[in-house]
Amino acid sequence: MHQLHEFNSRELLDNQLADKVANILETAVKLRGKASIAVSGGSTPKGFFSVLSKKSLPWKQITVTLADERWVDINDDASNTKLVHQNLLQNNALEANFFHIKQGDLLSSEVLADLNLAAGTTVLPFDVLILGMGEDGHTASLFPCSNEIHSALSKDAAPLLKVVPTTAPHERITFSYAYLAQSKNTFLHICGQGKKTVLDQALAGDEITEMPIRAFLQHPSLTTNVYWAE
Repeated sequence: MHQLHEFNSRELLDNQLADKVANILETAVKLRGKASIAVSGGSTPKGFFSVLSKKSLPWKQITVTLADERWVDINDDASNTKLVHQNLLQNNALEANFFHIKQGDLLSSEVLADLNLAAGTTVLPFDVLILGMGEDGHTASLFPCSNEIHSALSKDAAPLLKVVPTTAPHERITFSYAYLAQSKNTFLHICGQGKKTVLDQALAGDEITEMPIRAFLQHPSLTTNVYWAE
């Protein structure tokens, strides 16, 4: 299921989402001594990242990671890791921990095995998950065009998977749907009328492999909070 939160401006959305996420992370640290948040790349979350980075939080007890990543050098402009370091891991958030899901040059089965083991003890389950959405209805790197889409959506999938999209560049690593869906708080952050149209299309159908974001929006017991601004 989903709950739609509409805002009159992107600035207002960024501030409201940052306030909400900060409260969740602070509460988690108070309860368990630690918290984790998985974020997505792209230009949309940059404003949110900036606002969140200035929050007075116990950042040393908070681990940030990515919902997915392109398997490129971290200095590449296509790197979500670079994006997060430049926009979120700044200001107060410089003290946060970062769990790298892109490690080394080759995305091998051995690397995946090591990452899956580390993810299980470091960040999973997420306290907060911030998703984005592509024009084709993909989220994280759950691409409808990929040969891996069925395994990525499987309830038996490993936490992290290799995905090779056919309609987008770069080999990817992504958290699987089974583990993304375990997040205690899930948000879909989208902006613009084009993304609102894609959202409406996703809500109008039920074939998950056609538009993987449907797995979050239409799950009977998982609430995805959609934050949208023009």
